[in-house]
Amino acid sequence: MASRLPLTLRLAGVRFMSAGGEFGSGAGKGGGAGGSVSQRPEASMDSKQFREVGKQMIDYIADYHDNIRQRSVKHNVSPGYLLPLLPDSAPEDPERWEDIFKDIEKVIMPGVMHWRSPRFHGYFAVGGSYPSILGDMLGDAIGCIGFSWASGPACTELEMVTTDWLGKMMGLPEHFLHSHSGLGGGVIQTTASETVLLCVLAARNRMVARMKETDPDMNHHSVISRFVCYSSDQANSSVHRSGLLADVRMRKLQSDDNFSLRGETLRKAIEEDKAKGLIPFFICATLGTTGCCAFDSIKEIGPLCEKEGIWLHIDAAYAGSAFVCPEYREHLEGVEYAETFSTNPHKWMLCNYDLSVMWIKNREYLVDAFNVDPFYLKHQNEGRVPDFRHWQIPLGRRFRALKLWFVLRCYGVKGIQQYIRTHVSLAEELEALLVKDGRFEMHVPATMALVCFRLKGTNKLSEMLHDHIMARGDIYIIPDYARAQGKGVYFIRVAMVSEYMTSDDIEVTFRAIQRSADCVQERYADLLQTEKNGVKDDYMPLINNDACPADFKK
Repeated sequence: MASRLPLTLRLAGVRFMSAGGEFGSGAGKGGGAGGSVSQRPEASMDSKQFREVGKQMIDYIADYHDNIRQRSVKHNVSPGYLLPLLPDSAPEDPERWEDIFKDIEKVIMPGVMHWRSPRFHGYFAVGGSYPSILGDMLGDAIGCIGFSWASGPACTELEMVTTDWLGKMMGLPEHFLHSHSGLGGGVIQTTASETVLLCVLAARNRMVARMKETDPDMNHHSVISRFVCYSSDQANSSVHRSGLLADVRMRKLQSDDNFSLRGETLRKAIEEDKAKGLIPFFICATLGTTGCCAFDSIKEIGPLCEKEGIWLHIDAAYAGSAFVCPEYREHLEGVEYAETFSTNPHKWMLCNYDLSVMWIKNREYLVDAFNVDPFYLKHQNEGRVPDFRHWQIPLGRRFRALKLWFVLRCYGVKGIQQYIRTHVSLAEELEALLVKDGRFEMHVPATMALVCFRLKGTNKLSEMLHDHIMARGDIYIIPDYARAQGKGVYFIRVAMVSEYMTSDDIEVTFRAIQRSADCVQERYADLLQTEKNGVKDDYMPLINNDACPADFKK
């Protein structure tokens, strides 16, 4: 069962003992099934065919990107669409590649949301580029499972180099770098969501260890039941999910009128919880919130964390990429107080999913929390270089540093800066067009590469606008809601996502919004007249808003 079960039980706070000592420490005695080695199946793809169909697939990918504007950005399928198109069981005999390739357009593409399209404005930027695709190709070809330096020296050391490069590009403190004399360093994780959970668990372990120093006989579980974490009410949902998974309280703190968490709010929460006998031990501050790209005040939060011994994690999943541009580093003031910092190059730095980078000030906190070290994973160079399996929850890890290396070298710092600044400029273009129209208002000023707007008037107007835009399918957007100035506000988010986006695409997006606004205002007037006549409004929102407070639906 290898080393996974002991680590899993440790993370869950369960004591683990195996019947025969170290679980999995003995080698099997069978030596394999015996007999002759089986031959490769006749239909398997050899290198000659791989060269041929590989070129075909690369041409398909390039054509897909070149012609993506010709595809409808939004799929038009319903749940279960794929089942009638495929057999009930896998084929008994090998199929021809030609038949498989034909099914890409027939079976897969009808159910694809085209995230690479300049008409796609949902969520946040989705990273991706040809150099990154090539990095994934090479990593898959090498097939390294780099859980230790010994299992893949290049995998480990390239990760150390590229995370240092990225940390320097973003202006992070030296103590986050492998090249620094301290205990810090960067590591590639799957997502920022996984990183938050990792940091909560490491912080929990650190606090338990500290308390055991003064009370060795304390009850582990009763103490953890008093632990409390904090985040802004604007933090990503993954932060609160991490609290559930780590079995600790996660308290949402109210943000200010600019949707930023302030130091005074945190100070009051700490005092309240300590008075209740609770133990504050972790806070996740966000730089670039999901809803409207707001920034928590880490220059105010950081000193409080240092004073109270609270682990400060900074989640800059989206906006962190912008810090390669010096003009945005004002938001980093106070970053020196952070124990950990994370960003997602697979969002806004041209790297394909998945590639999230986490930096830590003291790696020993991770190693202490996650180190399960069976004999079969040991090697003669332990201690001289990191074994990244101790820096993460899974044991295995892919050679993801290759795509980061390819991207940083192919674009250079200046190329990435230009990409970021172009997206910011395009967002400002759209904001100017919406303001000039006169019917729209900004929920917040365009920030980074995100525009948040609404139709002036009731929330229902903006909800109808969203639904009409989505029904037409010319562009893809998502809504959100927030509490501003004491009332619920429904607004629409338009993110600059595609690397290929131009000012012409912004004009297309604006015209799509305008056309829908024309229709919605006419429809809304009809609804008001219907209500005056005593007839019930028959409008049904596209997205179920039952979970929203009542005032959001007005």
